[in-house]
This record gives sequence, structure tokens and C-alpha cells, in this order.
Amino acid sequence: MRHSLTRDDSCPVLKTADIISGKWTILVLRDLAVGINRFSALERSLRGISPKTLSERLKSLERAGVITRTSFPEVPPRVEYALTDMGRDLIPLVDHMRDYGTRWLSGNGSGNDGSGSND
Repeated sequence: MRHSLTRDDSCPVLKTADIISGKWTILVLRDLAVGINRFSALERSLRGISPKTLSERLKSLERAGVITRTSFPEVPPRVEYALTDMGRDLIPLVDHMRDYGTRWLSGNGSGNDGSGSND
């Protein structure tokens, strides 16, 4: 398989990476996968994220078609976020990233899966 050093806007890997690459984005997806869907709940779950950054990530995911935003005409206003079918299809990728990190980046320093081989 040949890999080009130039950016190819038709590459599905790059397109997917563009959607999920922002700091906090994977964690937003993780939280929405388990049902956390209000801005304030996401903000509490993602300790350390600024409201501005969370708002930007949510808008970006909405533009990409990964989440939906539903506003309810109430006082005070209520807004809920949910994964679309496209967003739910990203969750196995998030799960695989968690498994990979646990197996290879868990801090034990060996990078070894216990099989006796590092390749």
C-alpha cells in the first residue's frame, strides 16, 4: 500500500481524524455514548475544560453531523446533546483507543502484551 506525503482530502482516515482530533473531542464522545447530554453535565464530567472550549467542541461535532443539539423553550433554557448514527459509529473507535492505551500505554513502560514478544 502506498502512502502519499501530501494531504489527500478524499482520504477517509484523514477525514475521520479531522473530526475526532481536537483536544477533549474524544472525551465528549465518550460521555455522550453513556448518555451525559446536558452542557453542565458534560462540563462537570470533563473537569478542566473551559466552557468556551466545550462549546467549540460541541459546535464542531454538530457541524460534522456527529451530534445533534436540541433546545427546549423553557425558563431557564435547556439544551441537550445526543449522538447521531454517525456519532454512534465512532464509539467502537473510541473503545479501541481505550483498549490500545490500556494495553500499550498503561505506564508499565514495557509495551509488552505478555506474549514474550515486543513485535
